[in-house]
Amino acid sequence: MTTFNSILDVIGNTPLVKIPLPCAASVYAKMEYMNPAGSIKDRSALYMVQQAENQGKLKRGGVIVEPSSGNMGIALAMIGRLKGYRVIITLSDKTAQQKIDTLKAYGAEVVICPMVTDQKDPRGYYKQAHKIAKETGAYMPDQFHNPDNALAHYYGIGPEIWRETQGKVTHFVAAAGTAGTVSGAGRFLKEQNKNIKIYAVDPETSFHSTKGSPRPYAVEAFGIDAPSDLIDFSVIDDVIPVADADVFEMTRTLCHTYGHLVGFSSGAAALGVMKIANTLTEKDVVVFPLCDSGKPYLHKLFGK
Repeated sequence: MTTFNSILDVIGNTPLVKIPLPCAASVYAKMEYMNPAGSIKDRSALYMVQQAENQGKLKRGGVIVEPSSGNMGIALAMIGRLKGYRVIITLSDKTAQQKIDTLKAYGAEVVICPMVTDQKDPRGYYKQAHKIAKETGAYMPDQFHNPDNALAHYYGIGPEIWRETQGKVTHFVAAAGTAGTVSGAGRFLKEQNKNIKIYAVDPETSFHSTKGSPRPYAVEAFGIDAPSDLIDFSVIDDVIPVADADVFEMTRTLCHTYGHLVGFSSGAAALGVMKIANTLTEKDVVVFPLCDSGKPYLHKLFGK
């Protein structure tokens, strides 16, 4: 009988499953939505909290505060409350209601902020989190700038992909927000084989894709909305911009055609694979993460 001492022990080592997208390559997806709190962010949340504990930044009875599009907040809420911490999450007002409800169910305190395109805007969820951290003395993981975010994937999903493909992976494609996943896993994979291609996928109207003049977009849970210390362009071969409508369509296709009820970042990564399809051959092995479940986005994806 295989047992685990804690729900935290089952984070990571997600299944790698083939998805027959219409291209010459063999395409596989890591089912990150099978993590306990429902997303790939479980990996980085756990690693950042553990490192903060080890470094004395987070002590018994402490407070965690974080700005989040939802998934990191949910992961921190599950992990933080399990460990006995008070958890405060700041969110933009475009966050799906089910994510807000899930945060509250885990016991997190939620602060809703207006959606802004400038991270320096004091009304936005990023600045509000900093304000709360200063007022309460809370530990803020700061996923956009914390190297442990990327290291979680360097030590986690990167080695898993290498092992599970028996070193045959040739391309890794991932939607980017903080860019922790694509940079961390990408760096590990490049260290094993410098010829592996690493692609980040980004909304076409994000801060990065518009070269600093962002416009609102409808998709959630990814998007390089501000300069991030984690974006490693020595690892990333290219950034693929994608349109809202195309991401919606691909996300629905992953559910209707391939049986994966997933969120926008998963659809974006799959779309990224199709954007490079004409460069792929039958010898290529492409991996992308199915970053989170589609359940929080049911109304937004399928309600119309």
